[in-house]
Amino acid sequence: MYISSMMLGFPVKNLTPINNRSVSQPITPKLKQDTFVKSSQINFGSATSQSAPLKKLRNMIDPYSGITMLSSDELSMAEKTLDKCKDAQSAIKVLSRYTKNMLPVEKDMFDIFKAYSKQNPNGNFVDCLNGLRPEAHKKLMLEEFDILDKVDDMSRNASPDLALAVRHKTTKCRDVILTDNPMKPFKRKTLITSLDEIIPTKKEQKLFEKLKEQVEYLPTSGTSKNAFIVKYTDTSKPRSHEEIAKRLLRPSIQTAEHIHPDSLGGANALGNFILTSAGRNSERGNMPLTKFIQKYPDIPKYMQTHVEQIIDNINDGKLKGYEDYPFKLQKSLYKESKGSINLDLSNYSLES
Repeated sequence: MYISSMMLGFPVKNLTPINNRSVSQPITPKLKQDTFVKSSQINFGSATSQSAPLKKLRNMIDPYSGITMLSSDELSMAEKTLDKCKDAQSAIKVLSRYTKNMLPVEKDMFDIFKAYSKQNPNGNFVDCLNGLRPEAHKKLMLEEFDILDKVDDMSRNASPDLALAVRHKTTKCRDVILTDNPMKPFKRKTLITSLDEIIPTKKEQKLFEKLKEQVEYLPTSGTSKNAFIVKYTDTSKPRSHEEIAKRLLRPSIQTAEHIHPDSLGGANALGNFILTSAGRNSERGNMPLTKFIQKYPDIPKYMQTHVEQIIDNINDGKLKGYEDYPFKLQKSLYKESKGSINLDLSNYSLES
């Protein structure tokens, strides 16, 4: 998975949109570079070249969430329409066509905006979020503290030296959260980076890795509506009504993901690629698929639906020359999930 982040409204690690555009040609040219994201690179290079046969597929189910993903062309068309929507009512009318494409947090925000638009048809999403910020900010702090508490609890099983080193890092984070300095906000990445400064003993390496995995559960705008509200009411990076509206759809764009991460030696081969939504692709990052399944237990079910769609597309002649892809996918997923995903291909044959 080689992901980075531009134009999609959330931080990503290994994202590859399914289109033919070059790096210098963003999906939505009218957007400011720093509209929603922290960095601005998308890889369109050789690392994902073998995923090209998948790019023509449309209306595919996201195997990580079960939503119907959007193609880059579909997203671009929706964004052009949303650019013309200057109030809540008109934006909701457009977004209503895409509710089946929205990931859970984005769908929750859509419902909030929809309720707001009924009371304030001429209002906008910025005013809506600003009204929600005070309460959302308090709830977000509690969500963050809950994860930090779990990290501290896990450190109780460590040696005194490691436990104190971890507590030193988490205490600093609590101080930042409570100080609430807009110029120095708490960032999950800061804690992750600071924990990398700790060098545990070989005996405690596994415990420390599990502890670091817990940090990945800190809320983000893609996993918590409170984090979404707080992020997009940040006065140091003001967002427009139109930008917020488009943010509800961007995580739904379909991307090619390395099943076994390329950063861990994953091959640039079709059998190591699967279409996933940008949001869940980003969220997984380099997380082991087994851990991601623990977080989202329905993944095996969605994977089966996804491969059945692949087979339908093959039967329709859309993957000519790649009829063995379902079998390659079956093998890759079984291995990466350590047997948790065992696709049923009993009704599919290369001779059929």
